[in-house]
Amino acid sequence: MTAIIKVKSGSIFEEKASYSRLVAVDNWIYVSNTVGRHPITKEIPEDVIDQTAQVFANIEAALRAVEASLNDVVCSRVFIQSPEDVPSVMAFIGEKFRGIDPSSTVTCPPLGSTVYRVEIEVTAYRGAGQTNATTLTLSQ
Repeated sequence: MTAIIKVKSGSIFEEKASYSRLVAVDNWIYVSNTVGRHPITKEIPEDVIDQTAQVFANIEAALRAVEASLNDVVCSRVFIQSPEDVPSVMAFIGEKFRGIDPSSTVTCPPLGSTVYRVEIEVTAYRGAGQTNATTLTLSQ
C-alpha cells in the first residue's frame, strides 16, 4: 500500500489555503513553494540572500521531518521577484546544490507579496543522495 505523509509547518497560510508544506508519497517528496519567513519569529529578512538562506532552512527542516535532505533533491523551481537579484541568488543556490545538481527552473514572476524576494519549490526522492548518479554531457 502507498504510504503518504503530509507535513505542516504551522504556517497560517497552510491552513487558510489548505495545503501542506511537504507531501511524501512513498519515496517521492514534494515541498511546496517556500518563502524566507522564519517559522518562529515570523520575520522575513529584507536582504535577498538572507531570505534565500531562510528558504533553504525551511526546506531542509521539512525534508528532515521525513528523513530526507537536500542531497535527495532532484528538481528545483526558483522564483525570484527581481531579475537584478538572479545572479546573487543563483550563486547562493549553486553553492547549496553543489554536487547535487538537480534539474532547475528559474523565473522572475510577481510573487505573492512584494516582501518576498525569492521562493523555492523542490521535488526530492528519498535515498537519491546515497546513490551513484551517472552524469552525461551532451555535445553540441
